[in-house]
Amino acid sequence: MEGYALNYFECPFPYVISLLLAVMKSFWKNILKRHPRKLIVLAVLGIAYYFCLPEPLFHDPFCTVLSSRENKLLGARIANDGQWRFPPADSVPEKFSKAIIAFEDKRFYRHIGVDPLATGRALRLNLQAGEVVSGGSTLSMQVIRLARKGKSRSYFEKIIEMILATRLEARYSKAEILALYASYAPFGGNVVGIDAAAWKYFGRSAHQLSWAESATLAVLPNAPSLIHPGRNRDALKRKRDDLLLKLAETGIVDSLTAALAQYEPLPQKPLALPAHAPHLLEQVRQQEIEAKSIFRSSLNFSLQKQANRILAHHHHLLSQNDIHNAAAIIADIETGQVLAYVGNTPCDEKEHGCTVDVIPARRSTGSILKPFLYAAMIDDGVILPNTLVPDVPSRYGGYHPKNYDRDYDGAVPAHRALSRSLNVPAVHMLNQYGLARFHTRLQQYGMTTLDYAPDHYGLTLVLGGAEASLWDLAGMYASMARTLNHYSLYHGKYDKGDFHPLVLQQQASSRAKLQDHGVLSTAACFQTFEAMSKVNRPEEDRNWQTFASAGKVAWKTGTSYGFRDAWAIGVTPRYVVAVWVGNADGEGRPGLVGVEAAAPVMFDLFDALGRQQSWFAAPFGELVMSPVCRLSGHQPGPYCPIDSMMIYRQGQQSGPCPYHKRIHLDAEGHFRVDDACYSPQDMTHKAYFVLPPIQESYYQSRNPDFIPMPPIHPECQELAGEEKAMELVYPKFRTKIYIPIDLDGLASKTVFEVTHRDSEAIIYWHLDDYYLGQTQGIHEMALQPTSGLHRLSLVDMNGERLERKFEILDKK
Repeated sequence: MEGYALNYFECPFPYVISLLLAVMKSFWKNILKRHPRKLIVLAVLGIAYYFCLPEPLFHDPFCTVLSSRENKLLGARIANDGQWRFPPADSVPEKFSKAIIAFEDKRFYRHIGVDPLATGRALRLNLQAGEVVSGGSTLSMQVIRLARKGKSRSYFEKIIEMILATRLEARYSKAEILALYASYAPFGGNVVGIDAAAWKYFGRSAHQLSWAESATLAVLPNAPSLIHPGRNRDALKRKRDDLLLKLAETGIVDSLTAALAQYEPLPQKPLALPAHAPHLLEQVRQQEIEAKSIFRSSLNFSLQKQANRILAHHHHLLSQNDIHNAAAIIADIETGQVLAYVGNTPCDEKEHGCTVDVIPARRSTGSILKPFLYAAMIDDGVILPNTLVPDVPSRYGGYHPKNYDRDYDGAVPAHRALSRSLNVPAVHMLNQYGLARFHTRLQQYGMTTLDYAPDHYGLTLVLGGAEASLWDLAGMYASMARTLNHYSLYHGKYDKGDFHPLVLQQQASSRAKLQDHGVLSTAACFQTFEAMSKVNRPEEDRNWQTFASAGKVAWKTGTSYGFRDAWAIGVTPRYVVAVWVGNADGEGRPGLVGVEAAAPVMFDLFDALGRQQSWFAAPFGELVMSPVCRLSGHQPGPYCPIDSMMIYRQGQQSGPCPYHKRIHLDAEGHFRVDDACYSPQDMTHKAYFVLPPIQESYYQSRNPDFIPMPPIHPECQELAGEEKAMELVYPKFRTKIYIPIDLDGLASKTVFEVTHRDSEAIIYWHLDDYYLGQTQGIHEMALQPTSGLHRLSLVDMNGERLERKFEILDKK
């Protein structure tokens, strides 16, 4: 029976459908034969009706609107037509929706775009009054009228609105029609749309409005002039209160709510919109030719406001030294999303350029690139963390780098040179590593401002010879931290995508493409951050104690030439904070240095993030326990005292210690000897830490436990001739020297400098066989040679001689 029933009901269906199609075909053939013209006209009208509604309905420009990750308003720029018109929202606030339907179109959800009852009532009232006193327009018809701007309020235009309104209902849902009305209705003055009106009149989102506020906005499109401050207040309040009573009568709100709402005050003059991130807002406006939606940024609303307050506080302090501008970024390490973006401080824009967004601007880097050089040399196995680096007066062609304090250590471990931000060791390291090599590395890390070839920057590249943006630098430091954080997650593999710029919007994470090597090893990142976390500042630095109160942070400061730019950038496993301080016009100021001007801002921002308890995990899979020379930090040679430390495995290829030597001494160990002047069987032997003379003279003064080699035995003069006691600081090699003309029109002098292993030595100076004088202790002499080739001859009290040829270029 079941099978029979199934066949009975299913089998006739195809025949029935075929029969209906045949009947319809016959019907239309008959109509076409009898009334061809009518059918054509009907078809034309149908096509015209289908295409009569423009798509899109509106072509109005929108404001550029910026919101936080929580979708809170950060700021907005007025639309190109001078109207405050926000991009359409996804939904209409419930209170406004109910209020506007009750006020304008109570049968909105039951009609097809035209309400015959409302139309008939309006026609009757207009005929009785002899003029138009009621429109009878539905919300759908009002959307059409808003789209057809400037059309007359005639009966013919009303008919067109009715036709288009029915077509609107066929294309859009009721919710979409209501959203169109809410987005384009006029709310007085140059305010258009519910979202802009809520902010301009009540200072908050439309979804946060009360019933009184929603009712106020619901009556405004019907008479937008009522919002004018100081006029029509009674009429506006009366219309609002009447609507509240109607809402109570229909049961939408209770009578108590309606009664209390009537006591709420009306809005006064339009309010200024929030301006929590004006520079980012302007950047978004310039990038988006036509705003079509709200730009929902990755900024954290609360953190952005805190960052603004912190920079405003420091701006007040810095402006007392005529330092007027500062900028800061806070970003999440894992995602690279920017959490706070302060492009500049609040200031007088006419004088101090506070409208300039400093974050993408190119500024001289100062020392802020030193950690990237250190990391690159660790990564390539060129140095180890404790490798000694020369720190002595040096010249590279015409370039003469100096440390900030104008002092020298002779030789200093690489990690300490970084933590103390010593300039001379950094230049020596760059010269050793290779300028072109470092230039390429910086581009790989994400520095986009290196527009010229490496030779254009020279060795000044690591000390501020290039320009960088705060945006790039923050992204580069964040990428290092991200790579290090992912070491255990990726089980020792790398994702090259971990090195990427910061982002301003929340994005879905992409799938990691793992490989054996990355842009930078995690070991190099870890050892760089370890060095940066051990900053050792002078005691007179009044800010140091406050810095220590923050959690462990890897941080670096920088100061550009002429005290024009002060930088401070710090990283933790969770955040990067980058700060620039200076004057937008490039004016330098005394005291505008990274540690005094920018670092306090940076650590206040870290305090706003909360204490950083965690620290980077050591990538033990890339680190090996290795013996190192205790004093030089190199791989140990045969005469080195040995310590052990964790190093990057690539560092095992770095060279052995060049400083420890086996020295032959007399039997008492008081003098150095050799087998030409002393019996080998009477000799004693001892390993000494021997630095070049110029390094030793500075190193010994900084290291009281340094033991210099004993003097040479008086009978071993040949040995004395084999060792150099003197070393020229300048000129280092055969040098071409250009002597500039001073303001008085006379040629300036050139300071020649030499160092001696014996701190009490006397040196006699000769220029082209002419005796110039003698020096003791500090061996410097200012000379003014004529143009051409010259020979400088130096003789110490033991008769050791040192000569150097140089050329003075024609002053013309």
